[in-house]
Amino acid sequence: MTNNIEVFTQNSIRITGDKYVIYVDPFKMEEEPKNANYIFVTHDHYDHFSPNDIEKVANEETILVVPEKMLKKAKEAEGIVKEIFTVKPGTYHELDSLEFETVPSYNIMKPFHLKSAEWVGYILHVNGKRIYIAGDTDEIPEAKQVKCDIAMVPIGGTYTMDAKKAADLINIIRPEVAIPTHYGSIVGSPKDAEVFKSYVKDPVKVEIKIS
Repeated sequence: MTNNIEVFTQNSIRITGDKYVIYVDPFKMEEEPKNANYIFVTHDHYDHFSPNDIEKVANEETILVVPEKMLKKAKEAEGIVKEIFTVKPGTYHELDSLEFETVPSYNIMKPFHLKSAEWVGYILHVNGKRIYIAGDTDEIPEAKQVKCDIAMVPIGGTYTMDAKKAADLINIIRPEVAIPTHYGSIVGSPKDAEVFKSYVKDPVKVEIKIS
């Protein structure tokens, strides 16, 4: 079910669909495949919006999707991609035949990701599955309403939920599969993935993609 999903560093994700190759927050990419049909960026922090890494995966046909309030900064990638498409939280979109939704992504009691910034997570409709990429968020009310088959949630703490809070969210939304992200480099350790897995309740399956 998730063989087509790879997680690299932080929230850097590649999803290979029947029709499209999609990247989310490409960061510290070791290769330069230049095969992205779409690149989705959750917010403008350097470990999520990296023009250098966008250049490694983009080509002349790539569409870059970003939150509306980071458009000025996103123009750093203007010459790298075909088009920049902006979104607001809580909206539905179709690009060609790719459907996706945006979900608010923010901290509740921390200053790092303010609700007013209007950063986003995404629900991507790929190969008949709803794939939720939460972005840098806490266990917020909007995330608890998400309906998805696969959920990719941050667990590193400090700037996002920690492993326990992320597991609490998963136990509320109950996807088929949960994949932890955002740990093991800047914040969080591989141990956090095991803690997350131990708190997630059946029948949700946890898959650890970051090695």
